[in-house]
Amino acid sequence: MDDAYRDRTTLMRGAKDIAKEVKKQTVKKANKGADYTQDEYSKTSYANFQDDEGYNYRGGTYGEEPHEDEGSSDATEGHDEEDEIYEGEYQGIPDMGQRKENQVAIGQPVSDEYKDREELDAERRADEEELAQQYELIIQECGHGRFQWALFFVLGLSLMADGVEVFVVGFVLPSAETDMCVENSSTGWLGSIVYLGMMLGAFFWGGLADKMGRRQALIICMSVNGFFAFLSSFVEGYGLFLFCRFFAGFGIGGAVPIVFSYFAEVLAREKRGEHLSWLCMFWMIGGIYASAMAWAIIPHYGWSFSMGSAYQFHSWRVFVVVCALPCVSSVVALTFMPESPRYLLEVGKHDEAWMILKQIHDTNMRARGQPEKVFTVNRIKTPKLIDELIEIQTDTGTWYMRWFIMCLIILHSLFSQIWMTFMRCFDYPVKKNSIMLVIVWTTLSFGYYGLSVWFPDVIKHLQADEYASRVKRFYGERVEDFVFNFTLENQIHTNGEYIRDRFTIMKFKSVTFEDSLFKNCYFEDVTSLTTYFRNCTFTETLFYNTDLEESKFIDCQFINTTFLHNKKGCQINFDEDYSAYWIYFVNFLGTLAVLPGNIVSALLMDRIGRLTMLGGSMVLSGISCFFLWFGTSEAMMIGMLCLYNGLTISAWNSLDVITVELLPTDRRATGFGFLNALCKAATVLGNLIFGSLVGITKAIPILLASTVLVCGGLVGLRLPDTRSQVLM
Repeated sequence: MDDAYRDRTTLMRGAKDIAKEVKKQTVKKANKGADYTQDEYSKTSYANFQDDEGYNYRGGTYGEEPHEDEGSSDATEGHDEEDEIYEGEYQGIPDMGQRKENQVAIGQPVSDEYKDREELDAERRADEEELAQQYELIIQECGHGRFQWALFFVLGLSLMADGVEVFVVGFVLPSAETDMCVENSSTGWLGSIVYLGMMLGAFFWGGLADKMGRRQALIICMSVNGFFAFLSSFVEGYGLFLFCRFFAGFGIGGAVPIVFSYFAEVLAREKRGEHLSWLCMFWMIGGIYASAMAWAIIPHYGWSFSMGSAYQFHSWRVFVVVCALPCVSSVVALTFMPESPRYLLEVGKHDEAWMILKQIHDTNMRARGQPEKVFTVNRIKTPKLIDELIEIQTDTGTWYMRWFIMCLIILHSLFSQIWMTFMRCFDYPVKKNSIMLVIVWTTLSFGYYGLSVWFPDVIKHLQADEYASRVKRFYGERVEDFVFNFTLENQIHTNGEYIRDRFTIMKFKSVTFEDSLFKNCYFEDVTSLTTYFRNCTFTETLFYNTDLEESKFIDCQFINTTFLHNKKGCQINFDEDYSAYWIYFVNFLGTLAVLPGNIVSALLMDRIGRLTMLGGSMVLSGISCFFLWFGTSEAMMIGMLCLYNGLTISAWNSLDVITVELLPTDRRATGFGFLNALCKAATVLGNLIFGSLVGITKAIPILLASTVLVCGGLVGLRLPDTRSQVLM
C-alpha cells in the first residue's frame, strides 16, 4: 500500500511540474504578444531575448537563472499558488475579486464586463460540458450505496403521493358529488379541475426548481398539496371543494419533474436507467394504496361520523385524509435530505456542492465498511454565471412601499426567468429532441390516461345496463292503507294511486314514480338514492325528516302538502351496493398489473436500451388497447385493462429516463415540468372525449387511443440513445 501511495504521489508531483511548465510557457507567449503591440524596438529586443535559452522571465526580472523549486518546500508542497490541483485538505474557491479595479494582468482573460452575451454563453456552454464529464467521475468515486437508497425512499414517498392524487379523483368523484347534491350537468368538473391544477403546477414548480433548488421547491409544492388535500376533506360546498382540490393538484403537479431531476443528479451513468425505473414503482404503490384504502373505507357507512346536526363527515372524507398521509410523510423526510449537488454547481455554489458530495462519499464508504477512504476531489468546475441584478432605490416611498415594489419585482423576475428557461428548451441543439419529446409525451398521456382515469365509468356503464335490464315495472296499481317500511329498489311505477299510505323508516333506491297520485299519505325518515317523482300529484300529504328535496320532484303538483325537518344534503348509503366494491377492486387489479412491467423495465432498461423499450412498449400498448374494442363482458374488459397497464408502464419508465438524460441541468426541471403539464392537458382532453362517448360508443375512443399510441411509439424510436450519455 505504501508503494502504491508513493507511486501516486510521484505521479501527481510530475503532473504538477508539467502544469507549472505549461503555465510558464503560456505566460511567455502572452507577454510576447503584449510586447509586440508596443513598438518596434520592444519587439526586436523581446525576440532577441527569447533566442537566448539561458535566460527566463520570472516575476518581471530578466537575466536570472530559473529556479524550478523556488517557493516550495516540504512544508508547503501541494499548496503552491500557481497550482490548480490541490493535495490535502479542501482549499475552497480563490477570490477573483482581489485585483484592483481597471487593472488587468498580462496574459489573463478579459473581464466579463468587456464581453458580449454570446461570448459569455459560449464560455458557459464550454464550462458545462467540462463539468458534466468531471461530475460523472465524481459520482462514480462517491459510489452507489446508503445515501442513494435513503434518497430513493424519500423521493418515492413524493412520487407515491402523486399516484394517490391521480386515483383519488376517480374514487371520490361519485361519493363527493352525491354527498353534495351535485346535478348531473356539473358532474365531471372534479376530475378536470384537479388535472388543470396539476398542469399549471407542473410547469410552475418545475421552473422554480431550476431557480431555487430541487429540495426546497419539492418541500414547498408537497406542503401545498398536503394542506389543501387535508382541508378539502372538511369543506361542505362543492365550489369550495373544487377550489381545494385544484390547489392540491397544483401542489402535487411539481412532484414528478422535480423527483426525477433530483434523483438522476446523484446517480452514476451505469446506475441511472435501472434505479430511475425502480423509482417509478412508487407511483404504482400509490395507486395500490389509494385503491386499497378506497376499497376498505368508502363503501363502509360505519366509518362516517357526525359533527353537529347538519354536518356529516362521511367515509369518503376519511378516505381523503388517509390519502394525504404519503404527502405529509414525504415533507417530513425531505427536511433531512441535502440539496442536489449538481444543481448547486450549476448556480456556482461550489463549496456547498463539495460538502454534499463529500457527505455522499463518506456515507457510502461507511456503509461499505471503508470509513478510512478519503474523498480525493478538491476542485470542481463551475459554469460561468450570467446574472441580472435589480437595484431598489432607498428613496422609493416608505418602507412598506419598497417592500411591496420589491415583492412585485421579484415575482416578475421569477416568472420571467422561468419563461426564459422554458424558451431555452427549444434552442439549438436541444430543439429537435424537445419537439419529439412533446409528441411522445402527448400521445402516451392521451392514450393511457384517457382510458385509465375514466375506466371506472366504463364498468359503471356496463353495470348500469345490466341493472336496468332487471328493472321491475308497475302499471296502474292502487294501494290503500298500506305501510311501506322496507326498501324499494330498481322499480318504475306508472299511473299509480296511493291512498292513506305510510312510508316510514324506509329507503328508495333507483325508484321512479310517473303520473301517480299520493293522497293523505305520510312520509317519515325516508332516504333515497337516484329516486324521482315525475308529473305526480300530492294532496294533503306530510313529509317529515326526509331527504326528498325539490330537485327530486319534476313537474309535480302539491295541494295542502307540508315538508317538515328535511334532512340536509344528499344521503350516501353503501348498504347492499356492491358496485362500489367492484370498481375499487378493478382499479386495484389494474394497478397491480403494473408490477411485472415495472420489474421488466428496471432490469432491461440498461440492457436493451431506452428507445427499444419506449417504442416497443407504446406499439404493443396500442395493439392491446385496440382489442378492448371487442370486449363484451366485464371480465374480458378487466383482463385487457390489466394487460394494457402492464405494457404501458414500460413506456412511461423509459420516457422518464430519456427525458431526464436529454435535458441539460439548468433547464431539466423546467422542461420536465412543461412535458408533465402537457401530459395533464392531454389527460383532460382524453377524459372529455372518452367521457362524452362512453355511453354512446366505445369504438371511437379506443380506436383513437390505439392510433395515437402507435404513432407516438414510432416517433419515440427517432430520439437519440442516451444509454452512454452523461448528464449535460
